[in-house]
Amino acid sequence: MEGSSQLLPEQAQAKAGQLATGNPPDTKPRLMLMGLRRSGKSSIASVVFHKMPPNETLFLESTTRIQKDSIHSFMDFQVWDFPGQLEYTEPSFDLENIFGGLGALVWVIDAQDDYLDSVSRLNRTILCLQQLYPAVNIEVFIHKVDGLSDEYRTDTFQDIVQLISDELSDAGYENAPVHYYLTSIYDYSVFEAFSKVIQKLIPNLSTMENLINTLANNCGFEKTYLFDVLSKIYIASDTRPVDMSCYEMCSDYIDVIVDVSELYSYDNPGRKSKGEQNQEAESHVVLHDETMIHLMEMNKYLCLVSVIRNPESKSKKGLIDMNCRTFQEALNDVFSRSWEQGQGQEQV
Repeated sequence: MEGSSQLLPEQAQAKAGQLATGNPPDTKPRLMLMGLRRSGKSSIASVVFHKMPPNETLFLESTTRIQKDSIHSFMDFQVWDFPGQLEYTEPSFDLENIFGGLGALVWVIDAQDDYLDSVSRLNRTILCLQQLYPAVNIEVFIHKVDGLSDEYRTDTFQDIVQLISDELSDAGYENAPVHYYLTSIYDYSVFEAFSKVIQKLIPNLSTMENLINTLANNCGFEKTYLFDVLSKIYIASDTRPVDMSCYEMCSDYIDVIVDVSELYSYDNPGRKSKGEQNQEAESHVVLHDETMIHLMEMNKYLCLVSVIRNPESKSKKGLIDMNCRTFQEALNDVFSRSWEQGQGQEQV
C-alpha cells in the first residue's frame, strides 16, 4: 500500500479544472467507497488493503475528507473513501472528477442501524449514475451483519434489496447494475465481496477462468484460487461454486507461508545454485482429513492455491507442478498481452 493523499472540496474542484485544461486524468481503475458516517467504509478499507486487525478499527476516526489510496499490486488501482457527511451535489464538487472513469461504486450500509436514510441516498446516487455514468457497477455492502441473527440477517437483506429495487423500478430502471453482499470485517465475507468487485474490473477475467478450469480438471483439483498475496483478494478462480470454508483454508495458508518466509528466508552470499532453479515459492501441506493444499507463487503479487482431495491426484505431485508451471507461462502471456494492448491504446 502506497501513496495516500487527501482532497479537500476546493481541491477537488481544482482537480476538475486540471481535467478541463487538458491534463490527462489518472487512468488506473478506481473504486469509490460511499455511505453514511460510521457505516464502516474506513474499517473495510483498513482491513482489506492495510491489513489492519479488525479489533483495531474500533479506534478509527470518522473520515472528514476524501481519502485517496493507490494500490500497487497485480493491477494498479485506486480506492477513494468518500466521507458520509459530504454531499457530492454541492457546487464545490465536480461530478466528472468524482464519477468520471469510476469502475465501481461500493455503497456501505450499516445493517445494525436505521438504514432508511442510507437507502434513500443510495437510490439518489444510483439514479444520478444511471443518467450520467451508466457503465459504473453499483456494489452494495450490507455491512456489520456479524451482530445479527441468521433470521434477522436474511430479513434485513431482503428488505434493503426490496426498498432499492422498488424505487429504481418506479424511476424506470428495471435492470440497473446493482449487486448485493452481506459483509463483516470479522470474517472472510468482506474479502469475498471485494474479490467479486475487483474481478469485474479485470478485462481478461474469462480467459483466466478458462485457464484455471483447464488446470483444475487436468490435475483433479477440487477448488483453485488465484490470490493477490497482499490483500488476500482472489482475482480469479475456477467456475465451481465457492465454498467459504475452502476459501478460508486457502487464505489462512497464504498467511502461514508469508510468515514462515519472513522468518526463515534470507539471501546467503555464499550459496551456490546447483543447476537451474525456480525463483517462485512452492509449498503444500496435508491436513488431518487427508486434504492437500497446494500453493505455487506465480509472480511477486499472485499465487495459485488449490485444494486437492482426490487420492490419485495427491500421488502425482510432479505432474501437478509441471501443469502449474505451464499455467504460469500462459498467465504471464495473458498479462503481457493486456499490457501491450493498454500501451497501444495510450499511443492512439
